Amino acid sequence: MSEIDVRIVRLEPMRVAMAHGFGPSPEVIAWEKLLAWMQATGLRPEEHRFFGFNNPDPSPGSPNYGYEQWVTVGPEVQPGGDITIKEFGGGLYAVTRCKLPQITETWRRLAAWREDSPYRCASHQWLEEALSPAVEPFDEVVLDIYIPIAP
Repeated sequence: MSEIDVRIVRLEPMRVAMAHGFGPSPEVIAWEKLLAWMQATGLRPEEHRFFGFNNPDPSPGSPNYGYEQWVTVGPEVQPGGDITIKEFGGGLYAVTRCKLPQITETWRRLAAWREDSPYRCASHQWLEEALSPAVEPFDEVVLDIYIPIAP
C-alpha cells in the first residue's frame, strides 16, 4: 500500500446549520438546500467551514442514501425552512486530503492506516470537510476526510 499523509486534529465543539438530502445523489440535494438558505440569510460561504457525512449509509440493492451537510454558524444564526441547528461536540481525528474522485479509495486507505496505528476507533462522527465547496467541475473539489480516533 502506498503511503498516506495523515495528521492528527482535534475539532473543537461547534454550532452548525444542517441540511439533509436523500436519493441517489443526496450530497447535491443537501448542498443546494444549504447554499440557498445561506444566500437568503446573507451568510458568505467563504467565511464558514463545511462538513458532511452519509446519513443513512447506502444499503445493498438500493441507489438511495442520505447525506447531512453542515456549515459552521455563530450563536446569532437561526434555523429556517429545511435547515436545522445542531451542536457538535468535537473530537480527535486522523485526517487526510483528497479530491472527490478519489474519496472512496482514500477512506479505505485512512481506515487501514487507523487499524495499523496506535490509535483506537472512537465513536464520534466521521466527517468530510469540503475545502472548495463551490468548485466545478466536481472532479476538482478538495476534501479533508476525518476518521474518529482515541488515544
